[in-house]
Amino acid sequence: MNTQQVINYNRIADAIDYIRNNFKQQPDLDEVAEKVHLSPAHFQRLFTDWAGTSPKKFLQYISVEYAKNILKEDSRVTLFDAAFETGLSSTSRLHDLFVNIEGMTPAEYKNGGKNLSLNYSFAESPFGNLIVASTAKGVCYMAFAENEQEALFDLKKQFSNAVFHKKLDMLQQNALFIFQNDWSKLPEIKLHLKGTDFQLKVWETLLKIPFGKLSTYGNVAEEIGNPSASRAVGTAIGSNPVAFLIPCHRVIRSSGTFDGYRWGNIRKTAIIGWEGAKTDEEN
Repeated sequence: MNTQQVINYNRIADAIDYIRNNFKQQPDLDEVAEKVHLSPAHFQRLFTDWAGTSPKKFLQYISVEYAKNILKEDSRVTLFDAAFETGLSSTSRLHDLFVNIEGMTPAEYKNGGKNLSLNYSFAESPFGNLIVASTAKGVCYMAFAENEQEALFDLKKQFSNAVFHKKLDMLQQNALFIFQNDWSKLPEIKLHLKGTDFQLKVWETLLKIPFGKLSTYGNVAEEIGNPSASRAVGTAIGSNPVAFLIPCHRVIRSSGTFDGYRWGNIRKTAIIGWEGAKTDEEN
């Protein structure tokens, strides 16, 4: 992760925004490159370096029809089944398998983190800047944020009575390893989350959606044994406190559209396309 990578993502995000808004016209390479003020050759190289695939192929991964085809596949395949199938040997090593969620105690939940000591730091990712925070038990918060001051303010709203220290610790570092290309030595990622029993159940269910796959709000509601709770599931997903690690970006509408993401629909589209490209590399 470096500053240039973030700059590249911002350019790619502009390209994805243009592609999403003009998808029906199927814009060619020259047209998209012109919109982001790059030569076609430079844009092709930049896009391929970032996404691992060409702009043309990426169009497929972010199309509604592609999403619908993914949804038609067996959504009941669990993360553990997928992990055994891939052998856990390379980038296909599914990070979700190594995410361990522990809920905060009722007292911690109720009193806004009183007596909790939180470390926090800022980092870069392929999808923009992040703030990440942790307690002694695990990562409690991770969010995409362009403005550090606003990001810290939002974190402190979540834990209004906690004590904060600007410090990068090993729990945060382990979580940030997920953005590296080589996952072969990815350690277990521990999360310490503040949520209701229902929210925790939904967030744990999201971890069962394999890397590169998609699900719907209705499917998640069925998975938790409450098929009529799609709206409540959507609210819980929208309250996810840990971006990317808990893959709420993999939940889309049954129509195949990629909206409703708290950190921006362009970013959601980028992540889905990036994961699709990574999955295709391994097949």
